Amino acid sequence: MFTFKKYMNKQTAMKLAIYAVIIGIFWIKMSYIQGNIFSLKVENANEASILAFNPLSSIFLIFGIGILLGGRKGMFVSYILGSILLYVNILFYREYNDFITIPMLNQVANLADLGGSITTILSPTDIFLFVDVLIAAFLLFYLNPEKLTQFMPKRREGLILAIVAIPLFIVNLQWAETERTDLLERTFDRNMLVKYIGLINYHVYDAVLQGKTEMTKTLADSNELVPVINYLNEKKEEDSDRLEGVAEGKNVIAISMESTQTFVVDNTLHGEELTPYFNDMKEEGIYFDNFYHQVKQGRTSDSEFLLANSMYPLNRGAVFFTHSENEYQGLPNLLSDNGYFTNVMHANDKTFWNRNVMYDSLGYDDFFSKEDYEITPEKSFGWGYLDEYFFLDSLDKMKQMDKPFYSKLITLTNHYPFDLPEDKKLIEEGETNSGTLNRYFQTIRYQDEALKQLVEEFKQSNLYDNTILVIYGDHFGISENHQKAMGQYLDKKINDYEQFQLQRVPLLIYGKGIDAEKNHTVGGQVDLRPTLTNLLGIEDPNPVQFGHDLMDPERRQLMITRDGDFANEDYVGIQGVCYDRETGEEVEADACAEGFEKAQEELEMSDEVIYGDLLRYLDETQMLDEEATTEE
Repeated sequence: MFTFKKYMNKQTAMKLAIYAVIIGIFWIKMSYIQGNIFSLKVENANEASILAFNPLSSIFLIFGIGILLGGRKGMFVSYILGSILLYVNILFYREYNDFITIPMLNQVANLADLGGSITTILSPTDIFLFVDVLIAAFLLFYLNPEKLTQFMPKRREGLILAIVAIPLFIVNLQWAETERTDLLERTFDRNMLVKYIGLINYHVYDAVLQGKTEMTKTLADSNELVPVINYLNEKKEEDSDRLEGVAEGKNVIAISMESTQTFVVDNTLHGEELTPYFNDMKEEGIYFDNFYHQVKQGRTSDSEFLLANSMYPLNRGAVFFTHSENEYQGLPNLLSDNGYFTNVMHANDKTFWNRNVMYDSLGYDDFFSKEDYEITPEKSFGWGYLDEYFFLDSLDKMKQMDKPFYSKLITLTNHYPFDLPEDKKLIEEGETNSGTLNRYFQTIRYQDEALKQLVEEFKQSNLYDNTILVIYGDHFGISENHQKAMGQYLDKKINDYEQFQLQRVPLLIYGKGIDAEKNHTVGGQVDLRPTLTNLLGIEDPNPVQFGHDLMDPERRQLMITRDGDFANEDYVGIQGVCYDRETGEEVEADACAEGFEKAQEELEMSDEVIYGDLLRYLDETQMLDEEATTEE
């Protein structure tokens, strides 16, 4: 029979003291990482206390399971695995300002292509993040070694630790909800989840969400698509005839400009324009200056998904990986049905971001990848084929294509870590405290010069009279981790409103017959598909689209981010706070209530369609709708 008196002796006391020291060391490490490496925006003393407390339940859990399964060795394995998990998130956070999700783990194959990006986010000082592992090893295996047999942890001690983790987490969650109610419903905000429940607990919760996600498709049926279609039909405006069919029958070249943000347009460095050619070019086409990216963890692939489907990307992982075999009614498929030869040009491996699979699902006729270009070391740097050569080679391919064609070009050079060979640097580096931003100016300037070569050659080709260019930024290049440097360059404080405005990316529609216009409508990448089909005069039968034609003067001006924030013609709503869109001044929260509600509603509906693969029921649902209409 167990009694505390029999259990407690000198050796047990020593063992418990070592437990406490190891737990304390890991708690200090995790608290330091959460409070100093991650930008979790602690706003008051209560939040600081929650942040300090929240590692405890997860530490008790992982060490308890380790001891339960493997004794002393199991505890050390838990320490190592916990340290690795923390460090991998640190690396991921440095580049993406986000935390890893289980769907993102499906994309580890991409790591082989990251090359210089990984070496850039590594730091020599990172070695100090593992010094504590050696201390734990010393305490567990080398302290007082002649008495190790008495020190052997007992399995019941691991069980006790794991059980204690449960009330600790309950206290943590209830305490956190004094700051943020319905916390676990806010899965779109991983920074908030980590701030309130801790990084390891967040990963446990992410695993629960993944299990729920896996069940959604299995249990889905056609009835779930009906309310989505009804909602979208209610929100659908009357078709506008403005510029309808102005590009009917013309070729389309859609150029996805890597990491290109609007703040570089019409801006200078050292007295020199950053995008001189684009600045002139936008005066000859339709330029949108309030156009935002709407991507999340899938970055460029998310922007592709938005363009092809007019649906929102997922909050966790990338649709290109997690749901590449869903049934879609993609824009490439629609254009193919209307006589277009649809293709993608991207001088990277076919399998990168699972494009070879997803492009089939979207209905592309062909994919010109790395193997279709004559890439030499002299023409490559960093991520691969330099844009100037990629553009001109791609134009040669388009000259030979069956007409009409739809070609989507995805650039590479202006990609983190924004390195260039010396002879391609057309402007001096910036002078901020961020090397990333300083180099970004150079790759942006190079990209503009490469674009110039493409467009000038395009103007001299037989394609010019019968082709439109759609040039847009795919996502941000400079994350909020560089706010101080951005403030130095732009000469203003980068608060939440300014950071939100930095998510604008350029959009230009250009070609013969397209009259020059500066369009101020508020929109995003989800609006690209209906805008293109209007210009081409193509009727789009797919009712499941969340975007609206950017050319329509009566359109609903609403841009929704994947985080549930929004911008409309009057306001910007960010994490429950409302700002005047023109001045950036904070206003009454009620002014943004409807916008937040619509954002949440549409994101949930889009997620339901993707997670449930509901478009496979589209024909069936439309048939039922037609029967109901006939009966009426």
